[in-house]
Parts: sequence; C-alpha cells; structure tokens
Amino acid sequence: MEHVVSENAAQPVELFHGVEDWYGGVKVEMKDPLDYDVFVATLRASISQWRQEGKKGVWIKFPIELVNLVEAAVKEGFWYHHAEPKYLMLVYWIPESPNTIPANASHQVGVGAFVINDKREMLVVQEKSGKFKGSGFWKFPTGVVNEGEDIREAAVREVKEETGIKTEFLEVLAFRQSHQFFFGKSDLLFLCMLRPLSCDIKKQETEIEAVQWMPIEDYVAQPFVQKHQLAKSFADLCIAKINDRYAGFIPVPSTSAHSGKLFDLYLNCYDLNKPPASL
Repeated sequence: MEHVVSENAAQPVELFHGVEDWYGGVKVEMKDPLDYDVFVATLRASISQWRQEGKKGVWIKFPIELVNLVEAAVKEGFWYHHAEPKYLMLVYWIPESPNTIPANASHQVGVGAFVINDKREMLVVQEKSGKFKGSGFWKFPTGVVNEGEDIREAAVREVKEETGIKTEFLEVLAFRQSHQFFFGKSDLLFLCMLRPLSCDIKKQETEIEAVQWMPIEDYVAQPFVQKHQLAKSFADLCIAKINDRYAGFIPVPSTSAHSGKLFDLYLNCYDLNKPPASL
C-alpha cells in the first residue's frame, strides 16, 4: 500500500501499489485480506490517482483466497478478463478513449502426430471417447499443447502417453485453424512428423482403445479419410513427404529482441537454402 494525503488533510488515503506495464497501464496483485469497505475506498482512491497520472488499463489479480473482493471490483466498473485454477484477473479502462486492453487468449493449440517407420507403417490409434468412438477409424495420435510447452515437445509427449512409443520430432507439415471450437474459442491443430525411436506399443488404457502400426496405404484407403477433405489433405501431405515431394517446417532456436527469451522459429530450410533459379 501507498499513502496520499486527502485535500482536507484530515486523513491519509491508502493506495494500491501498482506496477506499470509497457503500455501505460498498471498491474496490481492482491495478496493480503482487506475489509470490503476498505478495499472499495482504496480502489476508488487508486483509480483517481492513476487517472491523474494518465494511466490507461488497470489489471487486478485476485488469488482464489480473496475472491470475496471480486464483487466489489465489479461494482466499481471492473470486468472479468480471464481465470486460472488459482486466480482471477479483472481489468478496468480509465481514459475516455476506446478500450485497447487485449482480449483473453483466443486459441487452443493442438498437435497431430504423423509417426512413420522404415517400413512405411504409420502409428495409429482408436479412441475410447470423442466423436470417433466406436467408428473403427484409425487416426493420428493427437492432443492439446500444455501451457508453456513447445509444439515439438507436445507432439513427442502425446505419442508417448497414448502409445508408449518414444519418438524424435522432425517437422511441422501443416496446420489448420477452426473457430467456435472449445468454449467458443478458436483452435489451431499442427500436423507434426516424428521418427520412432522404439517399436514396442504400450497403449494408454484410460483414453485409447487400440494402437497399431498400419501401412500408410491402408490408412489413406479408410473411407473417412477419402470422404473428408481435411483428412484427405493431411494424408496426401504425408504421402508427398515420405516420397520426397514436400518440405515441412523445422524448429530453429531463436531469441526474442523484445524479451530476450528463447523460442522456436519454424521455417522451411529446404526451400530457403535452394540456389536461386537462373533467369
């Protein structure tokens, strides 16, 4: 807490300690319990001070232990931005100008794993639940990328969890975007190619009905693959890749100039390194 002196100098008014963000806003992380009325008075005084200072967006993070104060913040004009298992984030826009606070994350990211061995056999699964339950359709191992997890790490993890097969990530072959997918969010699915490092299958009992190595021609011949455009397009890409007619995107370690953090830049090294065509 910080203190300022009110205009009549009768009583100092406490303010929340806010950390400035890069965009002229303030971030407040609630840690200590407060009486409801004290919280409201402190919040009003803080917003008044931030308005004088020309601040814009206000972010208040409530740990789950202090959710009793959320109602008070909402009544003061704050709204929900996002929630995680242990906190709730509320936001407020101070200026009269249009609100430019970015919306909560709009996409879920998933991976599909194309695992192919030297015999041109694909690693395929049948699921115990979901839209393919009981359909007899053999599909790629798939899953959702965890928070803070790289795409390549997620693909390797999902294959190991569902099939017991250890793999090495090779490339991203393609991705698709769809909307209104999970709680109204959009979805990105990355089709990844991996090389198997083991061959003995140990399926996940809770989610997977069956696992096998299947000749890629048999996978492509499945009625579902032939009937549905996305499945057929993915299958065609896989065939083209193993026949050396397609180059995917490999991860290249890179560093962000903004934060200095390390990340993967996925690019097509094959075409990048090709000599220029003669005129």
